[in-house]
Amino acid sequence: MRGTKNGGAEIVGLLKTGSAYYAPAASVVEMIEAIFGNKEEPLPCSVYLDGEYGIKGVYLGVPVILSSGGIEKIIELELSEDEKEALLASAEAVRGLIKKIGIQ
Repeated sequence: MRGTKNGGAEIVGLLKTGSAYYAPAASVVEMIEAIFGNKEEPLPCSVYLDGEYGIKGVYLGVPVILSSGGIEKIIELELSEDEKEALLASAEAVRGLIKKIGIQ
C-alpha cells in the first residue's frame, strides 16, 4: 500500500528534475508488462468493486492481478479499522462526485 500511495513522489524524487507525468507512465509500463508477460504480480488499478472491501457500485484503486485475460483477481488486503473507514470514506467521496456531475 505504501508503494501505491508514495510511488509518484518516489519517482520524482529520484529524478530530481523529473515531473509527475513519469509516475503514470511507469505504471502503464508495469500494467502492459503484466498483461503481455502474465506476471501475476499485484498492481494498483482502478476497478469496479462489487462487494470487495464491503463496497459495491463504485470504481476505486485497489491491488489486482492483471494478465492477458484482464483483471484476474481483485486482492482484498487485511485492513485496520482506520484503513477500512478511510477506504469507505473514499468510496462515498467518489459517489458524491459522480452524483454532483450527474453521471449515473
